[in-house]
Amino acid sequence: WYWQKQKLRPYVDFMQRNYPPDFKYQDFAPQFTAEFFDAKEWTDIFASSGAKYIVLTTKHHEGFTLWGSKNSWNWNAVDVGPKRDLVDEVASALRANSDLRLGLYHSLFEWFNPLFEQDAANVFTTNYFPTSKTLPELYELIVKYKPEVLWSDGDGDAPDKYWNSTGFLAWLYNDSPVRDTVVTNDRWGSGSICTHGGYYTCADRYQPGHLLRHKWENCMTIDTKSWGYRRNAPLSDYLTIEQLVATLVETVSCGGNLLMNIGPTHDGRIAPIFEERLRQMGQWLEVNGEAIYNTTAWRAQNDTITPNVWYTFRPQEKSIFAILLEWPNNGSVILKEPVVTQGQTQV
Repeated sequence: WYWQKQKLRPYVDFMQRNYPPDFKYQDFAPQFTAEFFDAKEWTDIFASSGAKYIVLTTKHHEGFTLWGSKNSWNWNAVDVGPKRDLVDEVASALRANSDLRLGLYHSLFEWFNPLFEQDAANVFTTNYFPTSKTLPELYELIVKYKPEVLWSDGDGDAPDKYWNSTGFLAWLYNDSPVRDTVVTNDRWGSGSICTHGGYYTCADRYQPGHLLRHKWENCMTIDTKSWGYRRNAPLSDYLTIEQLVATLVETVSCGGNLLMNIGPTHDGRIAPIFEERLRQMGQWLEVNGEAIYNTTAWRAQNDTITPNVWYTFRPQEKSIFAILLEWPNNGSVILKEPVVTQGQTQV
């Protein structure tokens, strides 16, 4: 995108310096080899993080599918590159070796697909692209892999009517094989984000800092500069575990879920820095998970006197959790928000 569409100088220069003049984006596909990819290994890392669900990018905006899509001929991981159905391998390993729920990400539009470009030129009065590409892929993903989370993205500035989102979602919730369990987000056409959806995502790295009336998710990246893997990323661009825990705590206190993104390598590995962060999060949750899992937002999200204190609530147990993101200097902490009843309140 930066290279071919926006033509940003650093990316154009890098490609000119390091690749042949006639090199095209499609020429990267055979270099996506995934020879070290082991879905069980990935599952073990995900489970160790304390996560309850994962979301796998099955197709991003460039249109390459990680399964052998019948609607993406010769531009999928079964035909080109790994020669493997990576979606099936992840789904199978997840279900065989963990209690994690399977989520699948899918981009509605594709940057360079001529059918989408034709529809866009027609101001979306034609729908060649969704009827021949997007919708068949969505139905195929649901029927074949039965995910419990469907993470839609990339409306391409087209309205939901163009994508026939309501028609697809009606089938998903009423007639699909996952109709009783599936959860979806809010990216189903221009104007739907943060307005319509099972849960809201609102924006990438969304952190409102206050309670929302609707269930939401903070989808963010451990590498602060990228959703993918960057070979040249310095350590300073990765969030520390302290920063990640703070993000988790604030998100949950405000009623959200946290979706932490990692970028795997072309040969199928989760880089050690990502693995370390995931395992560190799991270690923190092993100790403090009671204040995160099965909690809801309390009447106050953070303390009004003591900074860096966030609250969560378990109404079924009448338990309030105050999560301190830094140790108090003098060995004690003052909490303004909880109201203590003598003889009843336990600390």
